[in-house]
Amino acid sequence: VSNGPYIMSTTANGNDSKKFKGDIRGPGVPSRVIHIRKLPNDITETEVISLGLPFGDVTNLLMLKAKNQAFLEMNSEEAAQNMVGYYSTVMPIIRHHPVYVQFSNHKELKTDNSPNQERAQAALRALSTSHVDTTVAAPSSVLRVVVENLVYPVSLDALCQIFSKFGTVLRIIVFTKNSQFQALLQYPDGASAQAAKLSLDGQNIYNGCCTLRISFSKLTSLNVKYNNEKSRDFTRPDLPSGDSQPTMEHPAMATAFSKTPPRTHARTHARTHARTHALTPHCLFILFGVYGDVMRVKILFNKKENALVQMSDSTQAQLAMSHLSGQQLHGKSLRITLSKHTSVQLPREGHEDQGLTKDYSNSPLHRFKKPGSKNYSNIFPPSATLHLSNIPPSVVEDDLKMLFSSSGATVKAFKFFQKDHKMALIQMGSVEEAIESLIEFHNHDLGENHHLRVSFSKSSI
Repeated sequence: VSNGPYIMSTTANGNDSKKFKGDIRGPGVPSRVIHIRKLPNDITETEVISLGLPFGDVTNLLMLKAKNQAFLEMNSEEAAQNMVGYYSTVMPIIRHHPVYVQFSNHKELKTDNSPNQERAQAALRALSTSHVDTTVAAPSSVLRVVVENLVYPVSLDALCQIFSKFGTVLRIIVFTKNSQFQALLQYPDGASAQAAKLSLDGQNIYNGCCTLRISFSKLTSLNVKYNNEKSRDFTRPDLPSGDSQPTMEHPAMATAFSKTPPRTHARTHARTHARTHALTPHCLFILFGVYGDVMRVKILFNKKENALVQMSDSTQAQLAMSHLSGQQLHGKSLRITLSKHTSVQLPREGHEDQGLTKDYSNSPLHRFKKPGSKNYSNIFPPSATLHLSNIPPSVVEDDLKMLFSSSGATVKAFKFFQKDHKMALIQMGSVEEAIESLIEFHNHDLGENHHLRVSFSKSSI
């Protein structure tokens, strides 16, 4: 919802009709007047008007703040129908409150000159003048969208869902540039582009993250060759998916490692032949799994210090690459780039490759499987201090210090969380030791059916 903290929420719009007997009317009787309820206490006129603006001009407003309700009059019944139809599939959320939208049984709003009404009228005047003035041509019908603070993956489909509220999205292309997730999006006309920019610029797609920065593109039209998860032309459903074509930067493949990578392949170059234990698929699965769900890992047969790591989507590949590039593993520096390969091939049956290729798509250890998992807000770069959780009551500080020093690493400090002894911070001798300890002890069985969870901490002890 424009002016709300975040946009995406796809709860069906329940009418709650049993509890609410005031202005109930089935969706079968459209009216220009829309009844909005369950608004937050500190709701502003501007926020209520913004609910209606994407669908047409708002001609009147009546705020019932004491009842957490408002009535909004649209310039046409068609605009009101579009608004109610849209919010029945994507429930509007204003500052964490789901808001209910339905037709009113009033056919128009009659308002008085009370001070409250003066405020509403002033807000209407301010917004309707700043609202898309179709007489002023928009600079372009193509928008450039940058998603900042990309904690949670954003797909082409999610962007389409958000932007189609302002007009028909004709074409869209998503890509990564300067390690930022970006999109170009074309509407049939500049007015739709201007409305979308006005309402969405600066909004968060998800709660507290994935902020949209929107500008008009210098392009007047987009040329799309393939319909796939990176580009789409809705006017040409006949376009090929272009699977055989390498896309600009392939989505989900963070590749892995080598001293001087051949130019033709990008690989996650980690020059890691280990001193004590060699590079294994499991060790890369656990390490890269801090930044996304690892689907498959392949250690290259001829170059055992190079590997391919397939993440579940391009955002996760980007996160892994930005956080792990240059980190030390077994005394060698990790080099990571995006691969030209679109997926890791499993060996054919009967052609075992000495366990160099592993499929983890059904692993129970994925941290981000649940949509909206709180792990998304706990993604931090490698640090010497590790965050431990899921510690059973019987395990004491010395047990954990001994466990973490058993691999030869130094434990510098340890601290249980005051409120909750299931969690603790442990500080290792260096970032490299912390990385190796995370790989070794994440999911370590501490008994009593508790497997230790280890991640990098943003705080130190």
